[in-house]
Amino acid sequence: MKNIYVGNLSFGSTEDSVRSLFETHGAVSRVNIATDRDSGQPRGFGFVEMTNDGEGEKAIAALNGTDFDGRALNVNEARPKTERSGGGGGGFGRKRY
Repeated sequence: MKNIYVGNLSFGSTEDSVRSLFETHGAVSRVNIATDRDSGQPRGFGFVEMTNDGEGEKAIAALNGTDFDGRALNVNEARPKTERSGGGGGGFGRKRY
């Protein structure tokens, strides 16, 4: 399984259009375009999961920098999601003794 980051997407791009673009390079299992939590508007990037690592590598090489919906895509392997610390506290980084 290859998880691919797709950046600089046009705000008019849809999951179906991105899926069609990547399916020319292999089997796509999932497409997710990130949206703003409050407005629901697209944020200009998304993720594509391809079932075969080799096909995913070929798709990255073929599609990075190509024009899609009038924008030059930024396509690379997605970095693993990092855990965010959920501590609130309002200290803004100050240590209190």
